Amino acid sequence: MKCQKCNKNNATTHIKRVINGEFEEYNLCSECAKEMGYNNIFGSFADDFNSLFGSFFENALPARTQATRCEFCGTSYSDIARTGMVGCANCYDVFADRIMPTVRRVHGNTTHCGKNSQFAKAEAAQPQEEKPSDIDALKSELDLAIKNQEFEKAAELRDKIKAMEGKDE
Repeated sequence: MKCQKCNKNNATTHIKRVINGEFEEYNLCSECAKEMGYNNIFGSFADDFNSLFGSFFENALPARTQATRCEFCGTSYSDIARTGMVGCANCYDVFADRIMPTVRRVHGNTTHCGKNSQFAKAEAAQPQEEKPSDIDALKSELDLAIKNQEFEKAAELRDKIKAMEGKDE
């Protein structure tokens, strides 16, 4: 497909625009795309992304940084503060005193609790489920209460059995 602007080069860039509800679509060569202001939109994405995380560390930079470097990857704390990226897993140990306050501020914690930690805590707080043998014992007691015409006791036992069976479902 040829460029819609110059009709000479092959189109390498596809542009879709919606302005005031009007849809426009262009197929342009790289030169015409640059002329119209459509440069590589992802070219500076990595730099922008890194500077975003680097900005979290900027305030944590001491006025005078030491040239301590990670012995595995060679990253210094100023590298981490500038890029927002830790060089390797060992960097967390080497720079723990400077990184962890920022990690705590960003994530709220410095230890991983698991994806569903709230659910695990809720399950641990619940009492242990009764065993089927407990239900069978209550059913036997219910039958005895019915035979003896103790209907109030039978109703309580019935409700307790239903509640226990509802947990199993």
